[in-house]
Amino acid sequence: MNVPRGPLLIVEDTADTLNLLRVTLEFKGYRVITARNGREALEAVQRELPAVIITDILMPGMDGFSLVQRLRINPGTRNIPVIFLSATYISPEDKQFAMTLGASRFIEKPIDTEDFLKTISELFTKDTPESPQPLDEQEFYEGYQKRLEVKLQHKATQISRTEHLLETLPEEEKPPFRTTLRQAREEREEIEQELAQIRELLRKTTKSK
Repeated sequence: MNVPRGPLLIVEDTADTLNLLRVTLEFKGYRVITARNGREALEAVQRELPAVIITDILMPGMDGFSLVQRLRINPGTRNIPVIFLSATYISPEDKQFAMTLGASRFIEKPIDTEDFLKTISELFTKDTPESPQPLDEQEFYEGYQKRLEVKLQHKATQISRTEHLLETLPEEEKPPFRTTLRQAREEREEIEQELAQIRELLRKTTKSK
């Protein structure tokens, strides 16, 4: 195994996923540092430049898309390889947006640890192309707004279908669907909050031009 010169930075707000990835990588001999959102990740990068960043997309505070946009704007961090993880942003359009930002790889959740480790290994054994030029602020916010609007529409459809399904089920079959519904509503709230922030940032960016 080629030993990276810096640590691997995992950015993930779900504790179980964070611990799984950390233990998996440490077992294979990698040095790992962690962060729970994009802001913590930027602080970690200032302390020590990571060899690879592995980041979730949907996170509170600062999400994965915003994190990578910030990294790509800075010449000192522009070419750090980034692996995106997501269970929400998995459409071809989502992946294309991720690659436009300069992602090296995209892995869907739930994570297959064997494929995950293979992806990590490939980044250290193959030449990583330089990242594309970063998007300007307006391009980034417009592209991100479209992705969030699509996610919100899909989440609303999922919630509506689950609500209707619950009305037809006997009581003993309802608990797992109630759990699914609660999670979907929480995710919808996160997306709505992020969309409101992006719309406000886009408004300010447009106004300043």
